[in-house]
Amino acid sequence: MINRFKPKYNIKKGDKVVIIAGDDKDLKKPRVVLQVITDKGRVVVEGANIVTKHTKPSATNTKGGIVKVEAPIHISNVQLWDAKAGGPAKIKRTRENGKLIRISKKSGEAIK
Repeated sequence: MINRFKPKYNIKKGDKVVIIAGDDKDLKKPRVVLQVITDKGRVVVEGANIVTKHTKPSATNTKGGIVKVEAPIHISNVQLWDAKAGGPAKIKRTRENGKLIRISKKSGEAIK
């Protein structure tokens, strides 16, 4: 099914997030978002959901073999890390001077 409107997410590439559900759940360890896949609603998080990928030999990788890579996880399983509160926090978006700013509901601080 094709969505009419592009979804809006509070998570961007480079943000620190906490995994709140799944095998890699850890509410005290912030990790970095490597990629956001908006059309599928998934994110690739550093060091989470590691899978083994079998690669064929190519010009760039002459040996090939088995490589461990991060696979995407659903965006609902991660929550932004609030450094001031020291844990996961929900986010509200407000406009200041025409720019969209993400603010933590727990501490009231702006997310950089």
